[in-house]
Amino acid sequence: MSRLFEVPTDPGMSTEPGVGTDPFGPPTSTPEPGGEPAPPKPRRRGRLAVRLLGICLVIGLLLAGGGIGVFLWVQHRLDQNIERIGNPFGSLPEAERPKAVVTGAMNILLLGSDSRISTDPGAWIRGAQRTDAIMIAHVPADRSQVTVTSIPRDSWVTIPGNGKNKINAAFSFGGPTLMVKTVEKYTGVRIDHVVIVDFEGFKDITDELGGVKINVAKATSDERGSFAAGPQIMDGETALKYVRQRHNLPGGDFDRVKRQQNWIRAVALKTLDKGTLTSPLKLNNVLNSLTSSIAADDSFSIGKMRSLAISLRSVRGDDLTFMTAPVAGTGRSPDGKQSIVNLDNAANKALWKAVANDKVGAWLAEHPNAALGGSVR
Repeated sequence: MSRLFEVPTDPGMSTEPGVGTDPFGPPTSTPEPGGEPAPPKPRRRGRLAVRLLGICLVIGLLLAGGGIGVFLWVQHRLDQNIERIGNPFGSLPEAERPKAVVTGAMNILLLGSDSRISTDPGAWIRGAQRTDAIMIAHVPADRSQVTVTSIPRDSWVTIPGNGKNKINAAFSFGGPTLMVKTVEKYTGVRIDHVVIVDFEGFKDITDELGGVKINVAKATSDERGSFAAGPQIMDGETALKYVRQRHNLPGGDFDRVKRQQNWIRAVALKTLDKGTLTSPLKLNNVLNSLTSSIAADDSFSIGKMRSLAISLRSVRGDDLTFMTAPVAGTGRSPDGKQSIVNLDNAANKALWKAVANDKVGAWLAEHPNAALGGSVR
């Protein structure tokens, strides 16, 4: 299986550290991938990313158009497609977790992994699994929009019981449970569900949709391929090459995060397209690829996804916003061995407080440059 996130051959960073001045803009230099031990060769598994809009609206459509008997059969089949990762919240002391401030709001931790997720949380092998994409999808109580915020994988944070390290090390050290604990500790945002993601699955969905429209701000090329400037239709393999590029981008890994978001957005928009929603065959194929690519916590059942789908039925493409947690620049770990991302703690405190209090819309109105633009480098 090809992977979006390559295991690094050198845990260090090839460029010298620098400090950016804009917490929402690219830093002056950018880190290479994280420095955890290389995992065993991955096996095929369920995974994926933001089925938020996809699964949500699509399942609602099936309910409306297929009849209750057909829907229940489809729901059962789709539920069987989803791989389960157990209960990542079970061992977390409730007294140590953030409180749910607003009833009805939902926060979903989306993790991109390049190795198989064990269905037995007790069998987690330290260092054998890793995550290179970390996102929090926030669904407000009024279901008016969805915001997805990426946390750079090399962000230097406190990992409970493990001291300071890159945030993606939490997944390697202790799986989904430790990742939830780490993210909740830094953000103060209560996580309701966990979904494991892998862009290989997104590739299949892109092909089922007949390709997606992605706008390239400026012509780029490297050993993986070349991309002309301007809007273009990409199939799954081409889109994978698009998000894998890094070394020739001014923001390096930060620009690659934006490209990941751009691809997810393109898939969401195509999924919402009338041509997809009104074609039973296309809809079925997309749903099957989608659920076959998901690994989720036990409590996030297909029934709960269906309820979320129905509640989000009025959400459209313009209501989906992507952004990245504010950074202060890049640097080195205290021992000098690792390149790291220094988060802008003050700016992050304000952002995550808005998420926890279900005030993201107001926060975005005050920070319009934080949102992913229409043209991505």
